Amino acid sequence: MGEFTTLMARDGHDFQAYLAAPSGKPHGAVVVIQEIFGVNAHIRAVTDGFASAGYTAIAPAMFDRIRRGIELGYSPPEIEEGRGYMQELKPEETLKDLAATVAAVRHSGPVATVGYCWGGAQSYRAACLLPIDCAVVYYGRAQDAGAPPRCPVMYHFGTADKSIPLTDIERMKALHPAGIFHLYEGAGHGFNCEQRASYDPAAAALARRRTLEFLDQQLSKERAKDEDEEN
Repeated sequence: MGEFTTLMARDGHDFQAYLAAPSGKPHGAVVVIQEIFGVNAHIRAVTDGFASAGYTAIAPAMFDRIRRGIELGYSPPEIEEGRGYMQELKPEETLKDLAATVAAVRHSGPVATVGYCWGGAQSYRAACLLPIDCAVVYYGRAQDAGAPPRCPVMYHFGTADKSIPLTDIERMKALHPAGIFHLYEGAGHGFNCEQRASYDPAAAALARRRTLEFLDQQLSKERAKDEDEEN
């Protein structure tokens, strides 16, 4: 459905992004932020899914800072490889790539970020540091970004996620008391990915429905504000 395009960050770094357009006038834009596996088939499918829901959807290839074309599966060696790439990235450079991606789709209207795992943490940072209208965090560890979120944020976590225990979720709730937190009983890390053993179809479907309702609610409010300012 979508195709790759080239974007440029403020520091001159050019990188690929998977861009999918809706069939009609967009309701806004969604920046899909990858896990540690690159913009692989799953992330492209997720991006296509947001386009099918009426949004201009784009997934920046965050690992292009290291090497172009990194696309991994979910085997233990690939997980370790992805963690290595993640650790090589500098937060300030990642933020520049996200800022460039947000700017690239701003013409479609209000912009949201939706991130998964490592991308979930980046979605939280975007809510704190970038001019976006709302953000969604799927099983990502929100940490102090030096500023509180500037927009509404929805969080999705599985209660059986071994990498993000319930004590960590309680700390995140304390960090962002205004956040909307959803917990999925028995779901593990990566429950949204149909290519992983931890895939939980019921949790994934419910989280998607909640996410789409949240995006519609938040971005429609921003569209209404923009229309009022134009009139």
